[in-house]
Amino acid sequence: MENFVFGFYLGMSLILAVGPQNIFVIEQGLKRNHIFLVCLICSVSDFIFIAIGTAAFYYFSKTNPIVELTLNLLLIIFIFNFIWNKLNYSSHLYSFNEPYSEEYIGKVVFKTLAFTYLNPHVYSDTIFIIGGFSRELMFYEKIFFVFGASTASFIYFFSLGYASSYFANFINYRRGWRLINLIVISSMLFLSIFISLKIFIIIRSII
Repeated sequence: MENFVFGFYLGMSLILAVGPQNIFVIEQGLKRNHIFLVCLICSVSDFIFIAIGTAAFYYFSKTNPIVELTLNLLLIIFIFNFIWNKLNYSSHLYSFNEPYSEEYIGKVVFKTLAFTYLNPHVYSDTIFIIGGFSRELMFYEKIFFVFGASTASFIYFFSLGYASSYFANFINYRRGWRLINLIVISSMLFLSIFISLKIFIIIRSII
């Protein structure tokens, strides 16, 4: 159960930050334009990425110290890059007051897939960071971890879509935007401390 909770915490921490994909989901919610389908595509895609990342790192669960050290160093680099991007992310406000017209379902699906699969941050966050944290878990623990992280995505995207008017007002408020980024950055800093300690322990064991 603790692996489900950890996966949920990690998934929610990474997905919480406001980005182009999230703005798109909010816009579709405000349009009431195939909301369920948009949220489902985003959520299922996250599940696929998380499963791929966890499965890929399953093969590194019993590595030698050098490989383990390399993977942890790469993971900490990805986390610091994530934090740096959030620190430098523009906090300009978005306007959701323009008139909208309903779009054809095919066009909405295409846009949703584009915002999801053409976003490099989706791959780095789900496959590498989440997958990296699952590396040392046992197989059955990885299953709970994947479902925990995926559950966070499902809850987040469907909440974002169906409560879009609330979220639109929130991110139009500059302090709200900064609060979201502060929460995300704090969570990632906490995780980076954990990984840094692991790196220190591995280096000591090698020396």
